[in-house]
Amino acid sequence: MSVTKVELPDEQEDERIIRWRLSELTRAGYDWAASMSLAARTDIDLHLATSLLDKGCPPPTALRILL
Repeated sequence: MSVTKVELPDEQEDERIIRWRLSELTRAGYDWAASMSLAARTDIDLHLATSLLDKGCPPPTALRILL
């Protein structure tokens, strides 16, 4: 019988991903608080979040849609 090794995500990698998402969301036009909320929710599609603003959706409305 073989044993399957499961690797857990590295915490530092998770932090880098959240920082990158925060940067992208801020650059897209979300304020810091909204960017932080969205960046921490890795289940929320980053491209959808930025696309909503690109298409003219106001950040508060986009935030309500995404959350």
